[in-house]
Amino acid sequence: MKRIAILLFVGLFTFAVQAQEKTAKIKFKTEVIDYGTIEKGADGVRVFEFTNTGDAPLVITRVYSSCGCTIPKKPDAPILPGKTGVIEVKYDTKRVGPIRKTITVYSNADEPTKAIKIKGKIVDPSKEKSIMMKDKSELGS
Repeated sequence: MKRIAILLFVGLFTFAVQAQEKTAKIKFKTEVIDYGTIEKGADGVRVFEFTNTGDAPLVITRVYSSCGCTIPKKPDAPILPGKTGVIEVKYDTKRVGPIRKTITVYSNADEPTKAIKIKGKIVDPSKEKSIMMKDKSELGS
């Protein structure tokens, strides 16, 4: 009876160790998306593409932005090993000025918290033209 109990214990322990060896890994194509200089009201949607380079399904549990002007959207289903997925980020382009935002991705990957970033600048073309006209009139005087 002791032998059976010992064999059962060793078998369960070995199974548990093997189960822990499999892990998901997230590898982003790029961790920073540069919008460049875009006009006010332009399309603010960008996509971060990533691959699960691990050997277990990748589950993204939460994608968080500290600012309400940036709305991230995570994949609903697990990403299988070797497969790709996307995190969509929508920035409110009605806000004129520089963009520097961090989106935090929470998952079951070997690195459970990952920061990805967006950057760029939003300009209002109507204000840019009026400033340029004013500068030209000052030069002529």
